[in-house]
Amino acid sequence: MNARYIVGAFLFLSLTLITAGCTQTTPPVTPTPTAVETPVPETPTPVPTTLSLTPGPTQTLPEVWALEIQVQSNGVAIDPLITVSCQGGKGLNFIQQIDVRVTRSDGVVETDIISKPLYKGKEVSLRSTTAPGYRDRAEVWATTPQGDKVKIFDDYVPFRTYN
Repeated sequence: MNARYIVGAFLFLSLTLITAGCTQTTPPVTPTPTAVETPVPETPTPVPTTLSLTPGPTQTLPEVWALEIQVQSNGVAIDPLITVSCQGGKGLNFIQQIDVRVTRSDGVVETDIISKPLYKGKEVSLRSTTAPGYRDRAEVWATTPQGDKVKIFDDYVPFRTYN
């Protein structure tokens, strides 16, 4: 009985080798690589921004993120400054930062940031102009927890006000 298995295995191997030698297989064709053009990212051309001294619309923060800010001129002719200060609110722990931009009437734009941690009395001061009749524009944005910037103040800040 063992001889039958040995002869059977021998015949099976022989047939396998014969059929393997008789059949021709063509080697797989490797595709030639094609050149793929890599798109060159276009550098954005800066759009010239026009300087505007006209205040625009503002938005209101949701009540849970509400902030109170105060924007005023110091009225000192030697060192004129516009001070933006945080005066509290429910959003002190939620608002990420407060961005401030002052567009002076002489065309100069200055920016600064009031960063976390926010607390009552935290402030930033930017230069202003002193010429009579000139008004500087102050803009204030609050960055929400989702990263959106909301303009919460946009108005003229006169050098001095006489009540």
